[in-house]
Amino acid sequence: MEFTNIAYVLAAILFILGIKKLSSPKTARKGNAISSVGMLIAIVATLVSDGNMDYQTIAVGMIIGAVIGAFFAIKVEMTQMPQMVAIFNGFGGGASALVAAAEYFNPANPSTFNAATIAISVFVGTLTFTGSFIAFGKLQGFISGKPIVFPGQKIMNAFIAISIVLLGIYTVMGGDTDPYFYGLVILAALIGITLTIPIGGADMPVVISLLNSYSGVAAAATGFVLMNNGLIIAGALVGASGLILTNIMCKGMNRSLANVIFGAVGLEQPIGDGETKQISVKSSTTEEAAMILDAADKVIVVPGYGLAVAQAQHAVREVGEQLESMGKKVLYAIHPVAGRMPGHMNVLLAEANVPYEQLKDLDEINGEFETCDVAIVLGANDVVNPAARHDTSSPIYGMPILDVDKSKTVLVNKRTMNPGFAGIQNELFGFENTLMVFGDAKDMLTTLHKDLKEL
Repeated sequence: MEFTNIAYVLAAILFILGIKKLSSPKTARKGNAISSVGMLIAIVATLVSDGNMDYQTIAVGMIIGAVIGAFFAIKVEMTQMPQMVAIFNGFGGGASALVAAAEYFNPANPSTFNAATIAISVFVGTLTFTGSFIAFGKLQGFISGKPIVFPGQKIMNAFIAISIVLLGIYTVMGGDTDPYFYGLVILAALIGITLTIPIGGADMPVVISLLNSYSGVAAAATGFVLMNNGLIIAGALVGASGLILTNIMCKGMNRSLANVIFGAVGLEQPIGDGETKQISVKSSTTEEAAMILDAADKVIVVPGYGLAVAQAQHAVREVGEQLESMGKKVLYAIHPVAGRMPGHMNVLLAEANVPYEQLKDLDEINGEFETCDVAIVLGANDVVNPAARHDTSSPIYGMPILDVDKSKTVLVNKRTMNPGFAGIQNELFGFENTLMVFGDAKDMLTTLHKDLKEL
């Protein structure tokens, strides 16, 4: 047992080092490898410490899991990474709930503490499972990305929450608790759905990081059920880091977590007494954009979800390299909530081998726009909308944005004039210094690269 705990401490150290390295795209792969080694040590220590395990069944499970993991690692596109992360969160929570449920039906440890930890693990794990798959559906598109709300929804959620607390108490009290336990599972699954469906696509980065935190909490609770120090440490680290990331995402939108969960940003905006403001845009071509870029000295690229949808990360790298060969300074502005998950744009650009030192976060890059000759906005919408600075009626008012409008010229690439996830039009598109280049981001960038080479 002593050697097992030493192994768990070593694994915890590797987890912490791995998470630290995940904070930078440059060291993220190394961080994943370090954390994986830590988890391997924890797994081996657990298997060795308990001689009553069915190693044949465990080996079969590991092989099946490895095959499934390898298949998805190869087949899943980078643009589908948010969906995969959502599923991972769900499976993590579901696994914790199943292990805790198995312990509920094990009469060997009927203590009150054990019953309480089982109830917590099952509740959080089941909520995470159903909530994550609703998030997956919204990201994948077979569930509407807009908030799904109905009258009395918050009252219903409050009633379900109170019922869950009561069922949990009855489960812990002992006796014939099976009906209460089954009720707890059902209501936990239901509240996972009802808490996630009213959240719109604009808030998906926060939802994913929050569900990631939930999966860690569920794992830590299951660790207490099994009295396994390694699982407690790993779950606590995931839960804490996910909560910290959630807080960062909320700050990136200047909104509280409660507002994200209950605010329903993305609903159709009501029209006031006056007519809806019409935006007059100036359409341009890649040839004109190439000439404007040829005269520029400093260019800042702002990637958004449109870049991810078009799988244009390699094309934007080629354009960036071409501009650098022409003597231009090229930077990439990364908003913390750009895309559909935390770090989405960093992952895409890193996958395309864009130099790490050119990736700048919001605080680093915003002061650069005033001296920027051309800002290229690729599929970004809400994170570059100037309404966030001055329009108190806007649902994104107060959200820190990338100040692209302060550039001398703004080239915006979008497929259509459809609004972003927040459901509002972007007034940037009508500014005097803004030119719109419509079309698929990858096609546009490929043509622009060709036009730049011909200058």
